[in-house]
Amino acid sequence: MRVNPKVDMKRKSRKILELAVAISIALHILIFILYPKFEFKPIEAAQPTVLVKVDEIEQTEQVRRPPPPNVPAVPIESEDEDIAEDVTIDETTFDFAEVPPPPPPPPEEEEEIPPFLPLEDQPKIIGGYAELRKYLKYPEVALKAGIQGVVYIRALIGKDGLPEEIKVEKGLGNVGLNEAAVEAVEHLKFTPAMQRNKPVKFWFAIAIRFQLTD
Repeated sequence: MRVNPKVDMKRKSRKILELAVAISIALHILIFILYPKFEFKPIEAAQPTVLVKVDEIEQTEQVRRPPPPNVPAVPIESEDEDIAEDVTIDETTFDFAEVPPPPPPPPEEEEEIPPFLPLEDQPKIIGGYAELRKYLKYPEVALKAGIQGVVYIRALIGKDGLPEEIKVEKGLGNVGLNEAAVEAVEHLKFTPAMQRNKPVKFWFAIAIRFQLTD
């Protein structure tokens, strides 16, 4: 069977392929001429800003109830009516070589810490709360997890103005925020609390807020 050469696709396929390749190459050359260099601008992702606030807690008075009065002893009459008038004590001897050692001295009484003091007599941070912010660091774990909140601290301030004991009254879990707050308070120095013009120990409350802002 003879095929008309004008409609024979097998003969024309090679020419069509060569023509398509030539057009494709020409288009690529044209694109490189029109756009010789591709420029791109990097996009900077917004970093969160760490904001640390210190809230001052109002010191409230803790009223202590007075101890109950002692019950007076009631004398009891003896049932024995025959009581000897002359009572003699047998003679005893002492061996002074076996005298026991004197008892140890009584333990020192713990100094009473006032439960409440007027605001002007309470401890104050030397340098203010700006001094506390210098030592506060946002833990990396909490920063990556986006954890924020308030850590409530109670510090026992000694007569010399240094923290003797620090407690976390209310924390934020095991993400390092509690430890960061305690470590910052450990670096502080205070003016000691005053009672009757004398320095005394006093429990001081501080609220430290860890906050992330965009």
